[in-house]
Amino acid sequence: MIAKESFKNRLNKAMQIRNIKAVELVEKTNISKANISCYMSGKYEAKADGVKLLADALNINPVWLMGYDVPMDTDEKIDELGNPVVTIPILGVVKAGYDYLAQENWIGNVDVDKKLADGNELFALKVKGDSMFPVLVEDDIVIIKKQDDFETGDIVVAIVNSDEATIKKGKKTSNGILLQPLNTSYDPLIFTYDEMKTIPVSIVGIVKQLKREF
Repeated sequence: MIAKESFKNRLNKAMQIRNIKAVELVEKTNISKANISCYMSGKYEAKADGVKLLADALNINPVWLMGYDVPMDTDEKIDELGNPVVTIPILGVVKAGYDYLAQENWIGNVDVDKKLADGNELFALKVKGDSMFPVLVEDDIVIIKKQDDFETGDIVVAIVNSDEATIKKGKKTSNGILLQPLNTSYDPLIFTYDEMKTIPVSIVGIVKQLKREF
């Protein structure tokens, strides 16, 4: 987990810089006055949806608001080739009901093409294990588009029985889904639609891009 400044400090700093009072944040975000007060005092931190509302109201980078070492302003960021990019979080784990901005999940940041991010909610995930070898290997970073459905052939991120997320190639059948490892040493995971409700099995996103350092 990377070190970060407290949410309380960043929120108060942004409010001071933007010259916005608590009552204005309540009006702009529809977050209750009590909750804004708790955020400012450090009693507790906002969840992902609250962070986005606050960041939009303050016109700041939500990643910065969470305390991480990225620019505060939402001005366009450029990579070394001159392409516009945005910063998204790299997660160590994803579990059922996850809040991707939670401190315990966040292990770093990665820049992705702004065109990929436009209109999509993205997060990055560090690959564990070798079930998707040779396409994905241990410690690869994959860029995930957050969504709860997929098309056959997509590489999906699924959570089985509320446990940690697994990455597999997805296939839909007439009565369920098949999650296929690419490594032939592993068996596929097969679930009926009824089992998806009772186990449960949930889709949290699909892989859109691979980031790998050599």
